[in-house]
Amino acid sequence: MINFLISLSLTITIFFSHDIYAQAENKLLIHVKTALDIDDAQTCAVPNVAWAALKSGKNVTILFDASAVTSITKGWGWFNFGDSTPMDKAKLPERERKSLSEQFSTPLDEIPKNYGEYLGFIKDKGAKIFVNRTMMTLYNISPEEIDQRTEPISLEKMVNTFSKKSIYIVY
Repeated sequence: MINFLISLSLTITIFFSHDIYAQAENKLLIHVKTALDIDDAQTCAVPNVAWAALKSGKNVTILFDASAVTSITKGWGWFNFGDSTPMDKAKLPERERKSLSEQFSTPLDEIPKNYGEYLGFIKDKGAKIFVNRTMMTLYNISPEEIDQRTEPISLEKMVNTFSKKSIYIVY
């Protein structure tokens, strides 16, 4: 009887462990912490990774945090006025657009021309895009100033996002 219970316990543990692993395998959290003006290569890699993950069937969440919140803030930067964000001002190089077109079998005219459009493109494909509301407060950024394609979230929701079983990438 004890052997049966041990076998049953192991079977249940393996079954549920596999299920948890499979759930984590299907979710990707991309934590963007670096502002575009600090290291554009890191921030600009995010939509590429998100698109590839979405194409492979993953549920993608992008979280803008720390200095990266300034990258999605309207009017942020020395030469940025009005309704554009630094991501809107950052053009996708033509060679990158052509590469994305080839890699994702998408006509070149459907590939976004700047990184702000690219975030919207990724969101339209199913990604959730959040921004840390507390970091917005620390940078004195109001909800009206943030890119409307993003959703400001509380620290509690941010922690809940981290605690879900996910593959985790930091930029």
